[in-house]
Amino acid sequence: MTDPGPVPALFVDRDGTLMVDLHYLAEADRLEIYRGVTQALSLARAHGFKIVCVTNQSGIERGIVTEEQVHRVHARLNERLRAGGAEIDAFYYCPHLPERGCACRKPGTELFERARRELNLDLGRSAIVGDRWLDIEAGRRLGIPTALVPPPGHTDEVENELREHGSVPEIRARTFRAAVMRVLARG
Repeated sequence: MTDPGPVPALFVDRDGTLMVDLHYLAEADRLEIYRGVTQALSLARAHGFKIVCVTNQSGIERGIVTEEQVHRVHARLNERLRAGGAEIDAFYYCPHLPERGCACRKPGTELFERARRELNLDLGRSAIVGDRWLDIEAGRRLGIPTALVPPPGHTDEVENELREHGSVPEIRARTFRAAVMRVLARG
């Protein structure tokens, strides 16, 4: 079998992008996936994208959630996605507080670079979909297209963050599905 070479990735944020942000979610059964996410991820996979979730999980260092709980949330998320024909290929998370200034916390790019190496990804054909300036800035630093999907009811807050940090997404969409469709349309 011939190695297809590097493949594109659809990098996705977790809380506020794929699912409702329940602030330091510890109970996997409480997760709520946004409408259209499963179908959009399935479509991206059908177009040859690996789905990679990169998420900041400072609740670990804060002592609010454990790494085991984060893993259970990820397993439950994938279980629910698989029931609809989708799946996240890999999860990468930063457990640190923002004040630490680590390279693995978005907008740092360490986790994206690690995913590129470990999953044989072509960043030149990849994109990021997220809900905050941190996602958009990570994409800018990586030189890949970004799509912003503000969580319902937080558009003004997110727009203020973008202005404050000088982050400009290539795509703005009201839903995750709409963002993914626009990413796929870019070819």
